[in-house]
Amino acid sequence: MTPQHHTLNYTELTVTDLAAAIAFYQAAFGWTFVDYGRDYAGIASPQGDGEEVGGLLRSSEPRAQGGPLVLLYSDDLDASAEAIVRSGGTIVQKAYSFPGGRRLHFADPSGNELGVWATQQQRNRETLQNQDM
Repeated sequence: MTPQHHTLNYTELTVTDLAAAIAFYQAAFGWTFVDYGRDYAGIASPQGDGEEVGGLLRSSEPRAQGGPLVLLYSDDLDASAEAIVRSGGTIVQKAYSFPGGRRLHFADPSGNELGVWATQQQRNRETLQNQDM
């Protein structure tokens, strides 16, 4: 992917345990990584094109809370929530509705807070499936 002027291009998360962070994101979201040694891992693009979309930077201190919130997209928000917990993350704000669909917030093993969202259409499919039961 060719970088474009003034667009978001790369997201880097500071983590206190690189191996634990890699294991968490692999298990919860199926991410793959490029190994750069004990202090850094690149997050491989899901297109499999050899590009990276971000990275995990090992630090002895956790990053201070606050700042921008990184949001991931999900085709199935409830399944993503289960995978987050099963993989060692913590749901810090349960799923809630917003005008575009539903979203939740979670903390990874290093305490980074991220969000996951699903479209309104995905929410409507879930509602219809629950009514059929």
